[in-house]
Formats: sequence, C-alpha cells, structure tokens
Amino acid sequence: MEVIFKLEDIQQAAAEFIKHAPGAKVFAFYAPMGAGKTTFIQALCRALGVKDNTSSPTFSIINQYKAGNDIIYHMDLYRVRDENEAINAGVEDCLYSGSICFVEWPEKAPGILPDNTLQVSITIIDSHTRKLSTL
Repeated sequence: MEVIFKLEDIQQAAAEFIKHAPGAKVFAFYAPMGAGKTTFIQALCRALGVKDNTSSPTFSIINQYKAGNDIIYHMDLYRVRDENEAINAGVEDCLYSGSICFVEWPEKAPGILPDNTLQVSITIIDSHTRKLSTL
C-alpha cells in the first residue's frame, strides 16, 4: 500500500491507512529524523479512538494509550542501544501482548519484532508532503 499526503491531510491519511491494515497489530515505522513518524502515529491513535493527549515516547521509550477498552502502545527506540536494552525496558512484552503497537526506530532492535510486523516507510517528498509505503 502507498499513500501520498499533505501534512494538513494527515488525519484522513491515517484513517485510510489503518482501514487497509485490518488485523495488523505491530507497525514498524522507518523514516529519517523529522519525517513525521510521531506525528503520523498521533494521527493513527486519534483514528483508533484515543482521546488522551499523545506525545513522543523518546525519553520514556513506551507510552500507553486507551482507545475504548483497547490498549495501544507507542514505542520510540531511538535512545535504545540494542535489543537487550529494549527487552529490559519492556518493549518485547508490549510487542507480544496482542495490543496494537506503533514502533519508531525499529532498526535499533530488529530481532525482537514479531514475524508478522507490518513494515512501514515514510519518505519526505517536500516540506509539506509525505509518502507512506508498506514494505
């Protein structure tokens, strides 16, 4: 799947993306710094019904949100040195919990991702446009 969107249309793009990923639980987002991983994940959380304020888990590594009766995990592995550190931080527990998980910087701990992880690339087209592609 491929979606090209303007930043002002990010909410519609997130809703479209999640509609085309039925049953997916773990999403790994690959993109350079500043491409909009956190911003897109925030839009996905809203599309899934999260009412709470969402923020980047850069320092906490894992943020947990409620969407109705469901739990959504948002993980940022940028500051994680390796897979062992990610495991010790509780990342693996979240990934195999059965809950929806959005993972930024998954390349920092690729060996702990479930086999059925949906790999997603965000490419910067220009300062206002992004391309989202499943790998």
